[in-house]
Amino acid sequence: MSKHTIVTMPGDGIGKNVLEQTIRVLTAAGFEADYVHADIGWEFWRNEGNPLPQRTLDLIEKHKIALFGAITSKPKDAATEELSPELQGKGLVYSSPIVGLRQHFGLDICMRPCHSYKGNPLNFIRRGPNDTIEEPEVDVIIFRQNTEGLYGGVEWSDPPAQVYESLMTHPKFKKNFGNTPKEELSVSTRIFTKKATERILRAAFEHAKKYGYKSVTVCEKPNVIRETSGMMYKMALEIQKKDFPQIAIWNTNIDAQMMWLTKNPENYGVIVAGNMFGDIVSDGFAGLIGGLGFACSAQFNPKTGIGVFEPTHGSAPKYADYQVSIVNPIAMIESACMMLDFIDENFIAKKIRKAVATIISEGKVRTYDMMKMTGREDVVQKGAASTIQMTDAIIAKLEN
Repeated sequence: MSKHTIVTMPGDGIGKNVLEQTIRVLTAAGFEADYVHADIGWEFWRNEGNPLPQRTLDLIEKHKIALFGAITSKPKDAATEELSPELQGKGLVYSSPIVGLRQHFGLDICMRPCHSYKGNPLNFIRRGPNDTIEEPEVDVIIFRQNTEGLYGGVEWSDPPAQVYESLMTHPKFKKNFGNTPKEELSVSTRIFTKKATERILRAAFEHAKKYGYKSVTVCEKPNVIRETSGMMYKMALEIQKKDFPQIAIWNTNIDAQMMWLTKNPENYGVIVAGNMFGDIVSDGFAGLIGGLGFACSAQFNPKTGIGVFEPTHGSAPKYADYQVSIVNPIAMIESACMMLDFIDENFIAKKIRKAVATIISEGKVRTYDMMKMTGREDVVQKGAASTIQMTDAIIAKLEN
């Protein structure tokens, strides 16, 4: 096993807490690495006018692999108000640094697995025949196109004249919005390219084939969003017919999917979607396995070998300053396991996942969310495990 260099980006809020504990788990599991800190997040926006400094991009370009904690993002006006006085009035506009990372490095493949742990008290349950209680196993992985769509950042308020004039050439825009003053318009685009759409579709089908999933579900809205969603579904049909005929292809609308995921989640395996709908459906399935404390993700570019691995939860700033950290570190730990898989350290990943599964199934150590408590500073005194205590328990299983 060669020694790796991992770029660590704690980010904002609880990102530092969960990343620090995850490195403890990696070390205890026998993963040898040098960890290089990189700056990202709200502090650097406020003080430098850039939440994603070039020095951080340079580190990732050099070392390829990064672990990311969490990020704080605020609406445009609120972000501008928090700039340091010397940066005010310079036309700086905040944009999410994690979105910037994805677009800069072409990290257009995002994987978000949602797998239920046996014994997790937060697992989804439903009523079965004769008033029985059923707990279906959830084993879903969402492939989310990560750089295009609604998150592409091509948007305007009071659009420039040439943009407005172009929009006016579309009959529906002219009919529905032609009488609206330009300064009252805000426009966000949803752009899909065939190249990136094919990459995410093929990644989904190849994963299904490799791991024995019987179907790939395209979760979009082609009956209404005919051009972008329609293109993705049409391409999926072509790819499936030509290269993956043994894998069934299902087509669901995002709104209906959000209903069905609580009706029969065990029927789904691999789901593929554009950026926004992939974000929505992955959070929906995360709710079935215990919430964002268990939701991990990987985003990568297979051509360059660059990958960034992060939990999908936010920075939860209200918890960041607690004297004892109470947040669940499992999503971050699972994200690190996805990193280990990506760099072919599969044995260590398997060992960590087994330790996590054992702790959850035993039920002796549970963070406040697993105990269905409200997140307050006194939950540890009431019996919930702190972030460090949960990490200690996982490490103890590794050592045994």
